[in-house]
Amino acid sequence: MARIIVVDDHEIVGAILSETLIDAGHSVGWLSDGEQALAAMKRRPPHLAILDQNMPNISGRDVLRAMRSDANLVMTPVMMLTAISGEEDERISYYEGADCYMTKPFDPQEVLFWAEELIAKKITRTSPLGCATHP
Repeated sequence: MARIIVVDDHEIVGAILSETLIDAGHSVGWLSDGEQALAAMKRRPPHLAILDQNMPNISGRDVLRAMRSDANLVMTPVMMLTAISGEEDERISYYEGADCYMTKPFDPQEVLFWAEELIAKKITRTSPLGCATHP
């Protein structure tokens, strides 16, 4: 069982992801604000962070950037799960340190598959394709 933090300001997305991950046996914390999520992760680093790009206060990319500069969070796998599907945004996210980039709408079972791959460290930022999906 892994500790996963889901950071998304859309209630339906948060509920779907939480239910899918909990049903698979993981412990999930869902927050709708990047600032709160970063504070929670600093208190207790998760095994995986799933971040939306556009959120109140601090964007997912800013949370990612902060994680990559924090000694306790630098190695935490990060999946970006966002409605932003541009190739440039994907490249920037990988450059900033994302391990995986998926776009909405999404298949919850595909998110679960890649989440478990990331937790098991079977893929990393150095993987040429990561888990990128395109609509």
